[in-house]
Amino acid sequence: MHGSEPMGASVLIVNSEGECLLHLRDNIEGIWSPGTWSVIGGDPEAGESPEDTIARELMEEAGLRLEVERLAVLDVTDPAGKPPKVVVFWARWDGDAHALPLSEGVMLHWFPAATIPRLVTAPGTTEIIARYRDFRAGS
Repeated sequence: MHGSEPMGASVLIVNSEGECLLHLRDNIEGIWSPGTWSVIGGDPEAGESPEDTIARELMEEAGLRLEVERLAVLDVTDPAGKPPKVVVFWARWDGDAHALPLSEGVMLHWFPAATIPRLVTAPGTTEIIARYRDFRAGS
């Protein structure tokens, strides 16, 4: 990928009740934002588009195949201090979060919007949710 292209992809999954599906990251050294709640996402493999990246991450992390829609491109500062660009998508899904075959992290859980500010979230998570609310308010 070229330096000006987005370097990661994330997806906010929302159910018909307006709850957000968040992923509790492992609390281990050496990973990005350990022990926080975040959206599903990750970095691209060689030659992947953001759409390819998020489809792979959804399958790898949660066993999901979802239709996604682009929401925004954000700068999210990582622990090393550099702000990578992340393409943010959103998707609708009404399944049982605890029944998913989680392969990374501790758990997936649905949260009502009012609860999310009380959580310790990864950098950019609350901004992603705010962007989604703005998007939905404008549609």
